[in-house]
Amino acid sequence: MHSSQVEVVELPLLLTVEQARKQLSLGRTQMFALIKSRELESVVLGIRSRRVPREAVLDFVARLRDQA
Repeated sequence: MHSSQVEVVELPLLLTVEQARKQLSLGRTQMFALIKSRELESVVLGIRSRRVPREAVLDFVARLRDQA
């Protein structure tokens, strides 16, 4: 693979906040700020588990691209 090529990886349906953070190359504080402000959708599973839907990550990136 050439250095200019990007490997496309299928994301799981629900990502942990950490997985979504890594996909977006964001810091932990910024990630939780986006979730708190509802700029990035997340769902709560049980009492303490939070997940970010794959589509929420893709939609967030699409909105950023539209703003550029």
